[in-house]
Amino acid sequence: MIWPHRSQPLWYAFVLHRVSGVALALFLPVHFYVLSFALRQPERLDGFLRWTDLGIVKAAEFGLVFLLGVHMFGGLRLMALEWLPWSPRQKTFAASAAAAAFLISVTFFLNAA
Repeated sequence: MIWPHRSQPLWYAFVLHRVSGVALALFLPVHFYVLSFALRQPERLDGFLRWTDLGIVKAAEFGLVFLLGVHMFGGLRLMALEWLPWSPRQKTFAASAAAAAFLISVTFFLNAA
C-alpha cells in the first residue's frame, strides 16, 4: 500500500535529499583516509591519484558531484520552505534544484573527461 503523501514529487525530493546526505556521510571517512596519505605515505597517494584517471572513477566522481549538488540545492529548497511562505511553485523549486545539480555534475564530468 502506497501512502498518499508518498506519491507527491516533494516527497521524492525529500528522499533524494536524505539519501544523498547519507551517501555523503559514508563517503567522508574514505575521503579523509585518502587525504591522510598526503601526510604519512606520499607514494601511496601518488598511486591512488594515478588510479583516479580511470574512466570508472571519473563516472563515480560524476555521481559524487551530483550527490553534492542535489544535497546542497535540496537543502536550499528546504530552507526556503521553512522560512518563506508556502507557494504552489514548490514542485518547480524541487525540479529546479535537481536540474541545477545535474547541470553542475555534468559540467564537472565533461571537464574531467
